[in-house]
Amino acid sequence: MGFKSDIEIAQEATPLHIRDVAAKLGLTEDDIEYYGKYKAKIDYNLMKRERPGHKAKLILVTAINPTPAGEGKTTTTIGVGDALSKLGKNCVIALREPSLGPVFGIKGGAAGGGYSQVIPMEDINLHFTGDFHAIGAANNLLAAMVDNHIYQGNELDIDTRRVVWRRCVDMNDRQLRGIVDGMGGKVQGVPREDGFDITVASEVMADFCLAEDIDDIKERFARSIVAYNRKGEPVTAGQLNAQGAMTALLKDALKPNLVQTLEGTPAFVHGGPFANIAHGCNSVIATRMAMYFGDYVVTEAGFGGDLGAEKFLNIKCRLANLHPDAVIVVATIKALKYNGGVPKEEVGKENLAALEKGLPNLLKHVENITQVYGLPAVVAINRFTADTQAEIDLVTKKCRELGVAVKVADVWAQGGAGGIELAEEVIRLCDAPNNFRFAYESDLPIKEKLHAVATKIYGADGVNYVGKAEKEIEELEAMGFGNLPVCIAKTQYSLSDDPTLLGRPTGFNITIRSVSVSSGAGFVIAMTGDIVKMPGLPKVPAAESINVDSTGRISGLF
Repeated sequence: MGFKSDIEIAQEATPLHIRDVAAKLGLTEDDIEYYGKYKAKIDYNLMKRERPGHKAKLILVTAINPTPAGEGKTTTTIGVGDALSKLGKNCVIALREPSLGPVFGIKGGAAGGGYSQVIPMEDINLHFTGDFHAIGAANNLLAAMVDNHIYQGNELDIDTRRVVWRRCVDMNDRQLRGIVDGMGGKVQGVPREDGFDITVASEVMADFCLAEDIDDIKERFARSIVAYNRKGEPVTAGQLNAQGAMTALLKDALKPNLVQTLEGTPAFVHGGPFANIAHGCNSVIATRMAMYFGDYVVTEAGFGGDLGAEKFLNIKCRLANLHPDAVIVVATIKALKYNGGVPKEEVGKENLAALEKGLPNLLKHVENITQVYGLPAVVAINRFTADTQAEIDLVTKKCRELGVAVKVADVWAQGGAGGIELAEEVIRLCDAPNNFRFAYESDLPIKEKLHAVATKIYGADGVNYVGKAEKEIEELEAMGFGNLPVCIAKTQYSLSDDPTLLGRPTGFNITIRSVSVSSGAGFVIAMTGDIVKMPGLPKVPAAESINVDSTGRISGLF
């Protein structure tokens, strides 16, 4: 049998009708809103029905720092969910929605791979149920209202040089990072510098994913800072009376999307902030809904443990009062050898010396989970056929020294059957001692919180501030934002803010160049390195390989 692509595997599947997936959660047809035969939205108000004594186990899946060799975090998340279902557990999966930017760019989608996928993968990776379009529309409505207010007389005395609310589009388009708009004469608006972020990096996306319900998101929008006036005082969306219309655009998007894995395990796929430039987790509503209907919930956070997991634990869990029961740290032998200095082309060859050199990256992430956060963990080796037993034994030995088990997961090739041992360890860990704590307390000054993440999580010696960063921190604390958690935007490729420093670097400082507040979401954003909030397409974008035939069948999508 020849090699099958992810999309070919997905298209050959015979999915359950979504009403049958919903029935596994105890839902009737009256409880679901159909988006075709295989997708549905579920009203979060259903969670108001009492379930006395019910408490789900929450399992976080994270990974080592990503490499070109791949890690398979989403694939592992779906595979272990299917494995838990095979073991007779009532399991529900919670994932982020993919952004169109990476789908047409370089990273790919976010529906898993091989025989460990959520379906319909083409829909999920493309427009899905339209949530991202609605989020972009809400963001851009507010942007239009800001500029209209300025054009119509500027009663709030907005300083046009300090409009901080940018437009957004869900596409990698570097041309839009910095623009000048309002050109063409008086009736065309007021000329000013402007720019676009990718939708998943917008504050609306962050608000959407942290909101409790429709009233909460409206309040978040109302307090979102859009600009500063000439006195230096913040101007909010509430002062423009924009929050009601913005929320109206998201009335349906706020309901989580229900789909299924290839094996019929229910999955909520909802929201999708990036983890290197945002907080990197699916919506709080979807996580809570999964925990309401399931006994075991498997969710993931974007990129490595230094980004997605750090923000999941310090931001999402803090703001939503969630308490994880266990953590899976995903790694591949190939990626660890790449961290040890082996070129991508040679990572398929056994190389114990390089593996040992790259292993500290994995061990640092494990230490963070178990020692900084006090959570029980297991390492999942996402298996490739080139992995040797000697290499697996070396990883197992090093992790055992930290008191953490290693389980090989072959879920890409076998689906849930390839994740049984991993699932059994997860079940055991969910009943293990759990001393969950944050990496810092909210009432610390902003600088101390940034220092805590840099030193405890990244392994840095400290933090350097350049440009206006320190002044911006002083201004934010003076405005009353000093008690918010911090969201550090940095490269995903390294524990440091230098993407070339692989493995477990030491003797470095994190450099912060700007600090701002996402007042609606409720966190402070610190920008490091050359991170931008609008990615660009690669030299050969994935879009060049994607096609659709006369029957509507899509090809080239992974």
